[in-house]
Amino acid sequence: MATSRSEGRGTGAAGVAGRALTYLESAKNLTGSAAALGGLALTFAGFAGTYWPVVVAGLYGAGALIAPPTRPPAPEFPDPSSQLSALRADFTTLREYLDRVDLPPAATARIGSLTKLVDGLLEPGWVSQALAQDPEGVHVLARAVHRDLPESVDAFVRTRWWTRMAPGQQDPEEQLERQLSLLHREVEALVAGLREAEEIRQRSHTRYLEDRGA
Repeated sequence: MATSRSEGRGTGAAGVAGRALTYLESAKNLTGSAAALGGLALTFAGFAGTYWPVVVAGLYGAGALIAPPTRPPAPEFPDPSSQLSALRADFTTLREYLDRVDLPPAATARIGSLTKLVDGLLEPGWVSQALAQDPEGVHVLARAVHRDLPESVDAFVRTRWWTRMAPGQQDPEEQLERQLSLLHREVEALVAGLREAEEIRQRSHTRYLEDRGA
């Protein structure tokens, strides 16, 4: 118990010393100290008189107040380009899984069209660079690759097995095709949004050239 108390006191003392050292190195202390040195210069010049301690302390406080606050470094997170690199690898894994699943011809065709769109968006180059500037678009694509598409296919495989054992009220193939159509529409909307952004950029440049010519 005594050892724990001594360790606690040591840790507390180290923390106090660390905070004191941090303050001594802070902009507030450095600015306040510079102002206080100016007060001492005034004292030696005979302007402060007998109130020089008050003048020096006041200048130190004023300098500390006007100094910018200590700014902790902002956390660094992966940039969108690195997120897309990881998403490309995950998409490759997803395609390998889809190639092993036995799907109806209509669903296979729909998945082929969908994966073609995703592959085009993730292709390294200016298209993926444009996508990287749209965090919501990256989220939509990652959600489709990581959750929506594999969940749709896996749910179909499981439901089809149960339907063969005991026919149900809904056709699992119909449900899968509806899900794939919705996903395809969502990715198409993402492509349309990126195209619209480029069109806006082009029109803006046209207006800039027209205004400059005028």
